[in-house]
Amino acid sequence: MSVGHYENFPVASLLLPARLRRPVGIIYRFARTADDFADEGALAPGERLARLEEYRGELQRLLRNQAPQSPLFEALGGIVLAYALPLRPFFDLLDAFSQDVVKSRYADFAEVMEYCRRSADPVGRLMLQLCGAAREDNFPLSDAICSGLQLANFWQDVAVDFRKDRIYLPQDEMARFGVTEAQIAAGDTGGGWQPMMRFQVERARAMLQFGAPLARRIPSRMGLELRMIVKGGLRILEKIDRVHGDVFLHRPVLTALDWPLVALRAFRT
Repeated sequence: MSVGHYENFPVASLLLPARLRRPVGIIYRFARTADDFADEGALAPGERLARLEEYRGELQRLLRNQAPQSPLFEALGGIVLAYALPLRPFFDLLDAFSQDVVKSRYADFAEVMEYCRRSADPVGRLMLQLCGAAREDNFPLSDAICSGLQLANFWQDVAVDFRKDRIYLPQDEMARFGVTEAQIAAGDTGGGWQPMMRFQVERARAMLQFGAPLARRIPSRMGLELRMIVKGGLRILEKIDRVHGDVFLHRPVLTALDWPLVALRAFRT
């Protein structure tokens, strides 16, 4: 799922078993700080990539059973050993963040999904490992949830990303609906914008709904946490629909008033 500065979803929330709050928090700090290297501040691209490469070096030390050189990776190494976490997902996250530095347009949905495979899906697979549910039949459901959440974040943040000169909307689909970059720059929701956004929202919604049964396969408190996360993602998509795709003037966010509704929906499923 997205680790953007605006958090749609709780991190290491009280719903998690107490024993998992620390490892989840450490994984989040790894992803958050690495994502900041790619996104935040006024660093030149080369500097951003160099910072991410330093993280890769730390992961390589863990891979070689060598002592890490920073407190974050000392903590990460501890939970990797304690929970037999694979290191591949961490490398995949770094690859996605590096891609954000050098790639700003996506030719088609397959390219977007390949990005999601590395930017979002690894988090879900790590969570499955932490709760003892890392089975082959669970991975497709987890990936669908994580990629669906990433797409929801993309569609709520079209304007935010455009200010960073990034467009995650597939270029071929923009062309099919007659949507241009100039239209995004102007915040223009006319022409094919609304039908295109409905299409994007429906596809993300279908992915979240496909993955939702995973919550019934994992331990109860983790399952409830996951149901709330899925319902939160669906609520964001619902809000995009409600403003007819106008994420320029009405960027959808989850507020304090939304969480009781999200919780009620989670308990009912």
